Amino acid sequence: MNNPVSHRKLIQCSLITGAVMLLSALPVLAESNLSKRGDTLQLTQTWDKTFQKSKAVDHKKVTFKNRYGITLAADLYLPKNRGNQRLAALAVSGPYGAVKEQSSGLYAQTMAERGFVAVAFDASFTGESGGEPRNVSSPDINTEDMSAAVDFLGTQPFVDRNRIGILGICGFGGMALNATAVDKRVKAVAVTSMYDMSRVMAKGYFDKMTIEERFKILETLSLQRWEDAQKGSPAPGPLLLPEKLKGNEPQFVVDYFNFYRTPRGFHARSLNSNGAWTATNALSFMNMPLLTYIKEISPRPVLIIAGEKAHSRYFSEDAYKAANNPKELMIIPGAVHTDLYDRRDKIPFDKIAEFFNKNMK
Repeated sequence: MNNPVSHRKLIQCSLITGAVMLLSALPVLAESNLSKRGDTLQLTQTWDKTFQKSKAVDHKKVTFKNRYGITLAADLYLPKNRGNQRLAALAVSGPYGAVKEQSSGLYAQTMAERGFVAVAFDASFTGESGGEPRNVSSPDINTEDMSAAVDFLGTQPFVDRNRIGILGICGFGGMALNATAVDKRVKAVAVTSMYDMSRVMAKGYFDKMTIEERFKILETLSLQRWEDAQKGSPAPGPLLLPEKLKGNEPQFVVDYFNFYRTPRGFHARSLNSNGAWTATNALSFMNMPLLTYIKEISPRPVLIIAGEKAHSRYFSEDAYKAANNPKELMIIPGAVHTDLYDRRDKIPFDKIAEFFNKNMK
């Protein structure tokens, strides 16, 4: 931004993407539908996506556990005319604070139309997935969620476990890069509208947070833990999005609103549409940089895609600079951050399919 708003304003704006310092944990799904231990889930069987069902793809609800024993809810998409051969597969997740019925499901179904097995999943503690408390995130556990999806895919009889990739959107783009760095089973990784959640929480947008501001935020979050401990449950913070815009919001906030709070992308289980994170959610992200080992993705290829006009573009450009070859940065002309959530005329699905087909032979 040529004229960045104040740090306080940026913190308020970051509530929209989940890149937040003080967020809430408002329940968005009836507790009876969720296991408090993350063991058994009751999944919605009706088609409740924000996109239309493809006639060229088979779909079914599935579950699998991560390394911490949390059961994840997912949608599995398979090409109808797949025959008996083992196929290349993709684990798909994101954006941060979204659910599988939104962008990740659209990506997964579209990649299945192009011949891939694809699984879109809800992250631990969110959506239809298990885990308590609700609506909290973790740089470690959410990275593990990605690898758990790889576990699932690699044990399916119709998947070639030597051809599994990861596709991450927005905040789960950072998780995708982190997971690929540590998980050597992953053959290639692509990310769109990527956010480094640990960076934005630790340093603010455009790294504008001062040491004094960081100390104050951590002090506030630390003291909040006393209140949570006395109450026995995590406290909520402000909602991610209001019901109406006031008219003085930055354009990227308007873009988020126009996706998450309108019929275009609204989903009742999505925190970005209908809730927020826990008040202390930022703690671990502020102390554990996600992309520390991004160079160790190499020699496996990385494709990073960002909108030309996206406020988040700098995350993608910096990740590209930090990664070792082989790597590719693709900038979509005229696109803003949320265009790569669902705009089929903007999302380069053919390029993504070509990338994975080429690099997962």
